[in-house]
Amino acid sequence: MQNEVRELRLAAGLSQRELAASLGVSRQTVNSIETGRYDPSLPLAITIARHFRRTVEEIFHVDP
Repeated sequence: MQNEVRELRLAAGLSQRELAASLGVSRQTVNSIETGRYDPSLPLAITIARHFRRTVEEIFHVDP
């Protein structure tokens, strides 16, 4: 699954550590989501979407 987390984080001027603190996860989790090594759980995907005021579908894309 591809996502826009890195782009949204950078546009917001946040470090991985700052975003992780806001989401209640580790910096490593944010890094793994951004690089596509880890797909977040549905509750975490919703938290990320709410943080950036987007829908889950706008941030996370299923590979074709």
